[in-house]
Amino acid sequence: MAFKRFSSPDELPDNHDINVTPFIDVMLVLLIIFMVAAPLATVSVPVDLPSSSAEPTPKPDKPFYLTVQEDLTLVLGEDQPVALEQLPQALGASLPDKEQRIFLRADQSLSYQNLMKVMNALSAAGYLQVALVGLEAAS
Repeated sequence: MAFKRFSSPDELPDNHDINVTPFIDVMLVLLIIFMVAAPLATVSVPVDLPSSSAEPTPKPDKPFYLTVQEDLTLVLGEDQPVALEQLPQALGASLPDKEQRIFLRADQSLSYQNLMKVMNALSAAGYLQVALVGLEAAS
């Protein structure tokens, strides 16, 4: 004996297709959550950076060096000492072209805070082309 279900003409037919719209909405929300949370999770990760093995870029004909010593003594070029407060005026006199790259040589024992002070002073003076100079890694 078989039972057959009788359907009235007012009933809608069954839809056997999967509705993926809610699935896509959930996936987009999860993607946004992970995109926001991932950078926040890496802020407090301690890191010991290795020396660079990248190919050095060729130096220009007349590079302009700014040297920062451990005690935050600044030297423009090869022999012109300058105080941090006087850096914008001294740079304006020595390097009028603000688009020229400044090669920043900093002592390795210089604190990150002091290096940022110098870089902020360069930025405030309008010198945005700054290259950090380091030793080439032995291969």
